Amino acid sequence: MANVAVYNMEGNEVGSLELSDAVFGAKINEHLVHMAVVQQLANNRQGTQKAKTRAEVRGGGRKPWKQKGTGHARQGSIRAPQWKGGGVVFAPTPRDYSFKMNRKEKRAALKSVLTSKVNDSKFIVLDELKLDEIKTKRFVEILNNLKVQKALVVLNDNDRNVILSARNIPKVKTALTNTINVYDILKYDTVVVTKEAVATIEEVYA
Repeated sequence: MANVAVYNMEGNEVGSLELSDAVFGAKINEHLVHMAVVQQLANNRQGTQKAKTRAEVRGGGRKPWKQKGTGHARQGSIRAPQWKGGGVVFAPTPRDYSFKMNRKEKRAALKSVLTSKVNDSKFIVLDELKLDEIKTKRFVEILNNLKVQKALVVLNDNDRNVILSARNIPKVKTALTNTINVYDILKYDTVVVTKEAVATIEEVYA
């Protein structure tokens, strides 16, 4: 089992925690991690782009000039793609880019990135993360105490004071244990997790 230090909000080490190998010591599968990231980005695409083909552009029903004898190249419509105001060749149409991954594949990908963060010493465990009031300055102090700048902060409970205190910090994102995903874990340099959140993650994904 991996053993990580537990810190308080002042950045002092106050203990240690053994992490479950089933979640934080899993075999790293780069292919599944790549698939999970591509899936999330694809599922976020609106897919609403649209341009008109020559069949949809208004006008151009009449042949602009006769076939022969004018000296011009033959033309069938002034809405052909080579004309100004003509249709677009292979025009994009609305489509759904999303695709599915098996549940086991998603879990394996999540375990892979969590394991990689632990291996790279980018996984920080806090004994607790509680704020008496909404105070961004205080949250910045906590991150400075932990020597962290770009972080994904994982909480067990929907703590309004913590979430709103972190909301305006550009390189920080908060997430609950049931909303963590592969893309966010990879995007942020460090994952900061409370002890309660670690227990919940182990319980759900073990």
